[in-house]
Amino acid sequence: MPATEHNFINYKCIRYPKAEMLNRSREYYQFMDRRRTIRDFSDKPVPYEIIENIVMTASTAPSGAHKQPWSFCIVADPELKKEIREAAEKEEYDNYNGRMSEEWLEDLQPFGTDWKKPFLEIAPYLIVIFKKPYDLVDGEKKKNYYVNESVGLAAGFLLTAIHNAGLVAVTHTPSPMNFLHSILKRPENERAFLLIPVGYPGEEVKVPDIDRKAKDEVLIYYP
Repeated sequence: MPATEHNFINYKCIRYPKAEMLNRSREYYQFMDRRRTIRDFSDKPVPYEIIENIVMTASTAPSGAHKQPWSFCIVADPELKKEIREAAEKEEYDNYNGRMSEEWLEDLQPFGTDWKKPFLEIAPYLIVIFKKPYDLVDGEKKKNYYVNESVGLAAGFLLTAIHNAGLVAVTHTPSPMNFLHSILKRPENERAFLLIPVGYPGEEVKVPDIDRKAKDEVLIYYP
């Protein structure tokens, strides 16, 4: 079967002088290095348009065969947030009381986490990312490719956009997450991927004093 022909358009990359490239790359790294996961949120309102822009930024991520196998549900309704919190805490209680290994619980101790997740109600928005193993077109299944990789890239874009907007987030992964599919009444081809509360940090919020891995631990250069 012959390949489908597509229209192509010219692409023009912004070309900076080398000195400016170096400065921009350094400043962006330093900016992103200040990003922290926050679990203590303010209930201060955030304009919806900001959240919409953040999600649309995430949707610019690359994806396998440009299938864009994701949906982003923005939850602001207090009753829905309460329902999500109750369901998430049920799963988290079971995780902290039997499902998680002793090693896992030990690794979590420095962060002071437990099964209680009040931020799911306090944060003004919950962004729930769903992945799509396949699309439904006129009732027919159309396979998507590299779904986890594609949605993972979109989630990374999302977190970057949140930080860029001056907001904070936590990547919450209550497992299993099937309750999100049910509560939000999503179609059969969607699977919950990440639950991300977004908003302003709480007053005098504190975060663990941690260090990221050094350059020689993450970067292997082959000249």
